[in-house]
Amino acid sequence: MRIIVEKSRADYFKERRKKTKAFNVEIERGKMEEFEKILSEQKKTKKQWLDEKISEELKK
Repeated sequence: MRIIVEKSRADYFKERRKKTKAFNVEIERGKMEEFEKILSEQKKTKKQWLDEKISEELKK
């Protein structure tokens, strides 16, 4: 019989922080709501949109 020990939540987030980095900014509410409408029409998340834009900048 094999017992698999589940990693703790703290370990999970420790590993996650090694791979990711947060990007937080405050934007004018009206502007952000308009932007969210556009993203909704394009069926994109904010993360997907930002990943695309960062990738475009890194190619330059």
